[in-house]
Amino acid sequence: METEKQTKIITKELNLRYGDFQALTNVNLEITAKIITSLIGPSGCGKSTLLRVFNRMNDLIEDCQVTGQVLIDDQDIYLPETDLIQLRKKVGMVFQRPNPFPLSIYENIVFGLKIHERRKKKSKLDDYVESSLKEVMLWDKLKNKLQSNALGLSLEQQQRLCIARLLPIKPDILLMDEPCSALDPASTQRIEELMQVLKQDYTIVIVTHNMQQAARVSEETGFMFLGELVEFGKTSNIFTSPQKKRTEDYITGRLG
Repeated sequence: METEKQTKIITKELNLRYGDFQALTNVNLEITAKIITSLIGPSGCGKSTLLRVFNRMNDLIEDCQVTGQVLIDDQDIYLPETDLIQLRKKVGMVFQRPNPFPLSIYENIVFGLKIHERRKKKSKLDDYVESSLKEVMLWDKLKNKLQSNALGLSLEQQQRLCIARLLPIKPDILLMDEPCSALDPASTQRIEELMQVLKQDYTIVIVTHNMQQAARVSEETGFMFLGELVEFGKTSNIFTSPQKKRTEDYITGRLG
């Protein structure tokens, strides 16, 4: 029997402007919990902007104006009383290029915990390091190198570490902005396999320029063009029987 879908993120008539530039136009979207959702579309179509809406990283850009609603677990995250620190604990972000801190592997993973929960005992920190590295399948390789500088890891290991760094503060949602674009095909495959494991516990939203990747990893896909969400649905439907001509033109290479 198919389990009932739980909606994690909803946008209603979402518009975003940078000064005079309209980056997102009337985006209405429902993202399901504990699956992988892909956002695809040509460069500059607004997919990364939409991703950053979900943890309000666009607030850091001057003259950014947002209207409409963005609900996470039925709470409007754009209300003035929203606690941004708590929001960004709940909604973690993995960037295009791995960005480990120039610290030890151990200190990278406990960094967020030390900020948010200053009185954690050393033994508790050790437990978090082990469990986080196990979740991203790095523990066996790195358990004897925890004091080594994280910048000495391979790019794939750095990206896994950046994911592991988010996990001790217990996010619900992982946003991934082209997380494999700096990786070779073999490393990309391993990160994609990791995402399939992580979706059992986290809601994952990935921006990708790689349509094959979207088709491989995600259950639902949104196609964006010029700031609009043109079409959203099951990934298999988007790629095999799109409802909108612009989606079909993009999938077949006639657009974008």
